[in-house]
Amino acid sequence: MWAGLQGSQHRRATPLRPYGGVMGELIPLFPLGTPLFPGIVLPLQIFEPRYRRLMRDLLSHPESGDRRFFGVVAIRQGWEVEQIAPAEALYDIGCTARVQAVRRESDGGFRIVTVGGERFRLLEVVVGDDPPYLQARVEWLSDEEAAEEAAGDSDGLRIPGAVEGSPPCDDGLDDVVAAVARGSLDLLCSGVRALFTRYVAEVADLGSGGGGDDEPTVDAETAVLLDAVSGDPEALSYLVASAALLTTEDRQSLLAESATRRRLALEARLLRRELTLLQTLGAVPVPLQQFATPMTVN
Repeated sequence: MWAGLQGSQHRRATPLRPYGGVMGELIPLFPLGTPLFPGIVLPLQIFEPRYRRLMRDLLSHPESGDRRFFGVVAIRQGWEVEQIAPAEALYDIGCTARVQAVRRESDGGFRIVTVGGERFRLLEVVVGDDPPYLQARVEWLSDEEAAEEAAGDSDGLRIPGAVEGSPPCDDGLDDVVAAVARGSLDLLCSGVRALFTRYVAEVADLGSGGGGDDEPTVDAETAVLLDAVSGDPEALSYLVASAALLTTEDRQSLLAESATRRRLALEARLLRRELTLLQTLGAVPVPLQQFATPMTVN
């Protein structure tokens, strides 16, 4: 799924308002075959009756109500998740899809454009007759993200002789450690960008038949997207996670990782693996047509 990217400065501008509930917040649920990532544009055609009802329910909220979103979760097994235990059929980490544009179809369906918003963890899946679509009680992962980001930044950056959990130093070592952390993150981003650029070029070369003498090069649209996330490690990590031709399990692992540094490190390993497969087998795990989906920066 490479449907586009929305700048990270727009992703968290307005906090999600709760739907209410005792065990977490109750939100509408939309199962898909692959995860959605924060900041990624996802267009959808809504034709099933239950999801038409979902759209009507969302559109009934006032424009200022900030309720036009639903939760996207990847399907672990099967397609008719209501016919089996939803907790077993769905992954437990998802991402909200904020509705940005809606076009009503003459047959009663909808064409919509959504953007990935906040990550959440499923606490309970609610199945009922009214509404006919799935709902879920969820917990938002913003606090976990903040804690994991701090933990991720400290990975491998322990001061010699320091005891974990000890108070900060007063002699400037904390500043040094912070500077090293920023520098190492910059190096990690640079490495992932280079691997991803090479990977995109190799996939495009394979799709065109390859065999030429020229070194594979990245297309202009990919270059624009990479430029759009320049200086934003989190946005880069989500762009790579959504665009690379990875399995659902790999993508879900990336979505479940709360620390940007660790997500990027995992992507570096996955991209090296995929490049090896491309070069030795000349194969990718999903049809190349999916890779050719038009991309836009919004």
